[in-house]
Amino acid sequence: MHCMPVSARYRPDPLFAKLGPEFADPVAPARFPQHVLRWRNQRWAERVGLGELSASEWEAHFARFEPLPDNMSAPLAMRYHGHQFRTYNPDIGDGRGFLFAQLRDGDDRLLDLATKGSGQTPYSRFGDGRLTLKGGVREVLAAEMLEALGVYTSKPFSLFETGEALTRGDEPSPTRSSVLVRLGHSHIRFGSFQRLAFLERPDLIQVLVEHCCAAYYPQHLNLSGEARVAALFGEAVEANARLAGGWMAAGFVHGVLNTDNLNICGESFDYGPWRFVSVSDPTFTAAYFDETGLYAFGRQPEAVSWALAQLGGALSLVCPPALLETQLKRFAHGYQVGLRDGVFGRLNLVEGALDADMAFLSDLFGWLTETRAGWDQFFFDWYCGAASAERAAASPQAQLYADAAFTPIRAAMETRTGSNGAAFLRHPYFQRAAPVTMLIDEVEGLWAPIAERDDWSLFEAKLRDVALMRDAFGPS
Repeated sequence: MHCMPVSARYRPDPLFAKLGPEFADPVAPARFPQHVLRWRNQRWAERVGLGELSASEWEAHFARFEPLPDNMSAPLAMRYHGHQFRTYNPDIGDGRGFLFAQLRDGDDRLLDLATKGSGQTPYSRFGDGRLTLKGGVREVLAAEMLEALGVYTSKPFSLFETGEALTRGDEPSPTRSSVLVRLGHSHIRFGSFQRLAFLERPDLIQVLVEHCCAAYYPQHLNLSGEARVAALFGEAVEANARLAGGWMAAGFVHGVLNTDNLNICGESFDYGPWRFVSVSDPTFTAAYFDETGLYAFGRQPEAVSWALAQLGGALSLVCPPALLETQLKRFAHGYQVGLRDGVFGRLNLVEGALDADMAFLSDLFGWLTETRAGWDQFFFDWYCGAASAERAAASPQAQLYADAAFTPIRAAMETRTGSNGAAFLRHPYFQRAAPVTMLIDEVEGLWAPIAERDDWSLFEAKLRDVALMRDAFGPS
């Protein structure tokens, strides 16, 4: 039974379903023996007009997947291909998730509600279509931390424990199960276009281009033909370049930067074997199966650029390569801007000329790598630049800051320090003795009491700490 819209802010707009049967398959959600709510993102629910749903309504829509009012009548498993560790795979698609609803937020962005762990689809192959509870917990933690750090990320919207015992080879089995709903800007992946190129369907590529421009980049609807295709690609290049810079500033390693895990809007999503770095180490990997370090921390910009080139290859069926190559050249500038925005946001510094700021960042990353200074500790110690000199002098790694090698870094921060640092530093977050971090040992430490005695207190406390940090850095 459908609930009535509970807020004027609820603005359904199921555009993707209008594309027709060539792009997705209707599927039925799994039926779960239990629905135990473990996470409800009330902050974002309110922003999309769903904050007033009762507990029973929330369960109906986000555990049993009854359609939201005036929205999609049936879930859709999206069709796509992708390069996985640079090997093309035509046998993938939404194997344990689906698009469930689309709606607008207060900024008029079209957002998706999509699932992970909601059951089998035509693309499940030999999988059970399920998500472990630990996997759901890890996704909530990753996305909340990234949002707090200013990275453009999908939002964990809802997590229910579902009462099934799952067998997994990479963790103790049987293990508990969950279903996750995430709120994201788009689930149209690079691989969505690659599939149509593989099938030699330039007509459908053009349809998808028109949809993406209308849904995400309407400023280019005044263009036509090849110019519109090139403009869409340029937006994807710019957005994903900035995302790569944001990951580097956050010290985040996604782990699996396949072309089916990157989307047209440059939004980070789908968190599997992710890690945050403890120190600057360009060779640090997140996935145990990334044996060559293809997606190591320092290689992420290269990986995203390569993936964008594959998207360009697919679009070359409807646009001359020369126009696409011109747009791909936007990557370097977009990455630099994303990196500077991310680092300067974490340090609350004032931007100057991009070339000079990039020289400073090159020196900073070199120093962090050489000294193996604590990554999060450094950004915590020097928030607001010179205004934090006294705080930094009391840091556990103050000796590193007293070394001559740090002098040019400190001088560069001083020239970029704003005038209102004292006001920012009065926030309770900066009165803490240590920064909020999300290292793998901590994540395992949060999971252990859940697994052993269903104790969620450490998980909940960590999310409160992350929220405090998010508040200190300002609204996202």
